[in-house]
Amino acid sequence: KVTDAKIAAVVTRTLEKKPVGATHWSTRSMAQASGLTQNAIVRIWRAFGLKPHPRENFKLSTDPFFVEKVRDIVGLYLNPPEKTRAVVLCVDEKSQIQALDRTQPGLPMKKGRLGTMTHEYKRNGTTCLFAALEILQGKVIGQCFTRHRHQEFLRFLRRLDAEFPGDVALHLVMDNYGTHKHPNVQAWLKRHPRFVCHFVPTSSSWLNLVERWFGELTSNATNF
Repeated sequence: KVTDAKIAAVVTRTLEKKPVGATHWSTRSMAQASGLTQNAIVRIWRAFGLKPHPRENFKLSTDPFFVEKVRDIVGLYLNPPEKTRAVVLCVDEKSQIQALDRTQPGLPMKKGRLGTMTHEYKRNGTTCLFAALEILQGKVIGQCFTRHRHQEFLRFLRRLDAEFPGDVALHLVMDNYGTHKHPNVQAWLKRHPRFVCHFVPTSSSWLNLVERWFGELTSNATNF
C-alpha cells in the first residue's frame, strides 16, 4: 500500500534531491530509490504536477533602466506615430545563416509516411541578414551581407534612408550589440538626426518584434 508518508517522501525527494550520477529523476530511478513501483511514481508525479525531465530557460535583465526602456518601446508598439510624421522600424541581424544543399534527393510525403531527406549536406557558405520590420504595415526590408560588422550596418542604414525619403522621422528599435553603438555608426546617426534610436534593455532581445519574424523565417525556411 502506498501510504501518505511514502507519497510525501517521493515528493520531497523529487523536489529537493538529485539521483547519483544523473541530472534529474526518472520513474525508474525514483522507483528504485523509494521502493515503489514505476506506476506508483507516475501516479504521484501526475497528481502533484511534477515533471523532473523538462527545463525552461530564462534570463534576467540587469539593466538599471529596464522599466523605462520597456515603457518606451511598448509605447511605440501600442501607439505608433502616424506614418506621415514618423515610422517605427524594428532592426536586427540574423547572422551565420547556412546555405545547405542535401547530397541526395529526398522522398516526398505520402499517406502514412513522412517525407524524407538525407542527413548529409553540402555547405555553400554563410550569410548575414540585416532586417527592419515596419510595425505599422508589417513590411520587412532586408539585405544580406557576407560579414557582420559596423561597416555593413552603416550600409543598411543608408538603405533605410533611401527606402523612406523625405524628412519623416525613423524610430529604430535595436538591441545593444556593439555594431549598433560603434563610434562611426554614432557619428553617422548624429549627421542624420531623423534616425531616433530606442535600445531594448540588456538581455531583452525578445522585446524587438523583428525577432518574432526571424523565428518564423527559421522554422519555415532555413531549418531544412
